[in-house]
Amino acid sequence: MTREALSEHFPASQLMRIAIETGTHSNWVRTHLAFLGHEVIVANPRELQAITRSDRKSDPEDARKLAMYVRIDPRILRPIQHRSMEAQHGLVVIKARDALVRVRTVLINAARGLAKTCGYRLPSCASACFAARCRAVLPAPLEARVGKLVDQIDQITQQIQKISTELGRLATENYPETARLKQVPGVGPITALTYVLTIEDPTRFQKSRDVGSFLGLRPRQSQSGKRDPQLGITKAGDRHLRWLLVECAHVLMSKRSPDSQLKRWGLRLCERGGKNAKKRATVAVARKLGVLLHRLWMTGQPYNPFYGSEEPDQRHEKLRVSSVSAGL
Repeated sequence: MTREALSEHFPASQLMRIAIETGTHSNWVRTHLAFLGHEVIVANPRELQAITRSDRKSDPEDARKLAMYVRIDPRILRPIQHRSMEAQHGLVVIKARDALVRVRTVLINAARGLAKTCGYRLPSCASACFAARCRAVLPAPLEARVGKLVDQIDQITQQIQKISTELGRLATENYPETARLKQVPGVGPITALTYVLTIEDPTRFQKSRDVGSFLGLRPRQSQSGKRDPQLGITKAGDRHLRWLLVECAHVLMSKRSPDSQLKRWGLRLCERGGKNAKKRATVAVARKLGVLLHRLWMTGQPYNPFYGSEEPDQRHEKLRVSSVSAGL
């Protein structure tokens, strides 16, 4: 799995159609083979049950089946479209930041837990302020032990701040369309940039509603005869972006979020009751949020929280004016 070995095995003098499965190496392998002039088809593994669930699975057998499929009709493989390496490099920075945030959370929880075992409690505060607040009240018996964790947390916080500044500069200079997406309450700079880098080309979708399926936020289907059960979402596409959209949906539906048509729709779903009503409503709002962001990106119009409907105050004002006109 090196560029030199691929160039030797697939020389540019012998152009061919190559089918590969999506995976960790598929993006740069596809880019390199396409640079050599080959036609590269990246197969969707969800459509390769004959390979993934075969009881005679092996690398030669998998390659033979891929070759047969791509020879008959490449559409059988439901080829996926990889993002460019430039966008991939931007996502690497975002996911590196996410890894640091997760590590910091683990260290903060460890520091709190170790302090509790000695009869102390560390102050409640935001993760970015934890190191400074903790040093101010850290008991002397814990300075030599928990203090080392606090130092690591402080260093990680500084790295997170540097990466956040870098991402902000990247969004402003290279991806100005992120400013349109940040108009929606709950959508911050990280989510907006991740959305733009993941989608990359908004024209690849014929309709904005297709984004929901692309992100794996639509329900699965297993209809047969009269049987059509309600299933969970497909969870296809980028997992990190899907998680960010769900987090944004939580913020959008919170009490402190401004009123909007999407928020009211999500709250009505919650009122239907049921054990998992709030979870289903949050996922549904996340799907509509992904569609809304694509629409704002494509049209370039300002965000209207009551698009397609009127706010109650506006309706009341129109009714009042109509009544006055009728009286005159």
